[in-house]
Amino acid sequence: MEADRLRQTLSDAGCPLQAAGEIVRLCGMGMTSDALRLMKKDRCRLMEEMHECGRKVDRMDLLIRLTEKELEQTQIKGGK
Repeated sequence: MEADRLRQTLSDAGCPLQAAGEIVRLCGMGMTSDALRLMKKDRCRLMEEMHECGRKVDRMDLLIRLTEKELEQTQIKGGK
């Protein structure tokens, strides 16, 4: 893959500028295995970010359910 396209694709994938530059440099030097290692490392970082976002969504879902339940209980008590 040509350097500009590789750099853009890495950027689109959320790869930090410094890491993307290093990956492009390594590929340009024919050090594909080292570049691949860095890409996999950044993929792990992205996966951790995704999992953290999932945990945040789970917490928000819990808060919504608890608030809905509290509202329902308040309406039942108020209606009696």
